[in-house]
Amino acid sequence: MTPRSAGRPRSFDQEEALRHAAHLFWKHGYSGTTTRMLAQELGISGSSLYAAFGTKADLFDTAVRTYARRYSAIYARALRQPTTEGAISHLLRESAREFTRTEDGQPGCLTTSAVMSDASPTLDVRTFVADLQNTDEALLRRRLEGAWHELAPADAASSPDLSELVLTVWHGLSVRADLGASREQLLCAVDAALDLITGALPCDAHRDDGGRL
Repeated sequence: MTPRSAGRPRSFDQEEALRHAAHLFWKHGYSGTTTRMLAQELGISGSSLYAAFGTKADLFDTAVRTYARRYSAIYARALRQPTTEGAISHLLRESAREFTRTEDGQPGCLTTSAVMSDASPTLDVRTFVADLQNTDEALLRRRLEGAWHELAPADAASSPDLSELVLTVWHGLSVRADLGASREQLLCAVDAALDLITGALPCDAHRDDGGRL
């Protein structure tokens, strides 16, 4: 009979394990989450945990990077929308849905939560998240500035002001979700914000021109 190899069981689902781990970090903070808590939550032994992810800091790093890329993917899909209005709407609506994924556990945005400043071992991933967010936000600003450069009248709201408003709403959605706001409440807030934002857009920014705006 062939002896069973040590390590994680065959049924181990790494993606699901990362979600569970992220929720523990969200709930208890990096410092308040122990290796024993992680092993119990993931349903594996401590040795299997180390074999799969390395140290607690390694697991935190992997979980945060995974969630950061999910948020970044929303930006990418939004910026592929054919109109500026559509891009802003997609970004805010899909983010509101992502922040209220109650089937996944903890609401809110992991990368903007207090856990990100919890302990020194999180410094590397915090830098990664900051760089990724800065890149995504710069792409959004460039998209808005491109629309304004060609279409906006002289007295229209400036694109830096508008992009700052959009980003402020985005971060506000994550905070409100973390405080317990429902998906319905966040989507109502998005509707109100979009009424204000799209009212400030140049009229041609509402049209479909093959993706330019």
